[in-house]
Amino acid sequence: MTETRVLTTAEIAALARRIDRPIVLVGLMGVGKSTVGQRLAHLIGADFVDSDAAIEVAAQRSIGEIFEEFGEPYFRDGERRVIARLLDEGHGVLATGGGAFIQPETRALILERAIAVWLDCDIDTLVARTRRRDTRPLLRNGDPKGILARLHGERAPAYAEAPIRVETGDVPHHQTALRILEAIDRWL
Repeated sequence: MTETRVLTTAEIAALARRIDRPIVLVGLMGVGKSTVGQRLAHLIGADFVDSDAAIEVAAQRSIGEIFEEFGEPYFRDGERRVIARLLDEGHGVLATGGGAFIQPETRALILERAIAVWLDCDIDTLVARTRRRDTRPLLRNGDPKGILARLHGERAPAYAEAPIRVETGDVPHHQTALRILEAIDRWL
């Protein structure tokens, strides 16, 4: 792991002024997109939105209920439309569901209109983190470790299209947020 240099408040503020579009966090479920995204938004003085939460509000149903009642293709279409709306609204930091960036249209939309950051993590850490919540439709039927390993293998090529990749690992969320800022600073 790379040591994180402690950014000063002035350096973070200067970087925040250079960021001219939303930061969109992509990656598998459990990598910390929502938690790290909230910390990141706080650091740069921006708002944070979780696309899954926005989808549930728009649909007036849980993600699990949408999957169950209408299937994944229906969900992915609605997810793309909600993400497009959130990008139009100009939110500072957006966390997406694990499968959002895998969809070619959604990925193209994010790559064109946002700064995409792939949060990556080892499978054992993902298993430990996803066990804490029983709201993940893709993990309900089968071995979570096997499912997460398969999903990582299938999705990594799409996630790799994000111009920035940050390992979340077993470090404090604040440190991961600082790593993201350093990576964005280098990328800009």
